Amino acid sequence: MLIINSDQLEGYRITEYLGLVRGNTIRAKHIGKDIIAGLRTLVGGEIKEYTEMLMEARNESINRMKAHAEKLEADAIINVRFVTSQVMAGAAELLAYGTAVKIEKIGS
Repeated sequence: MLIINSDQLEGYRITEYLGLVRGNTIRAKHIGKDIIAGLRTLVGGEIKEYTEMLMEARNESINRMKAHAEKLEADAIINVRFVTSQVMAGAAELLAYGTAVKIEKIGS
């Protein structure tokens, strides 16, 4: 399945718009990693524990959005966007959403 953040697919024509698809997840790190992350804020630098958490959340959100699109028998998802919000200290929600479409290759 093609997943892009624009409204055009080069070399393809959109034949049908199937609607909004989305996937979300809420992730938190365990207390040990949360303490390590807190210590990192004192010395500066990347907080790898939260970078990892958001990467996992992004991947899970994309997979859930893709599964939603597959239920609609979509060929692609266009205009993909991400939204994140803090749910509580150390926990974040990540939402991926886009428009499911049917496509055909131009010239086929």
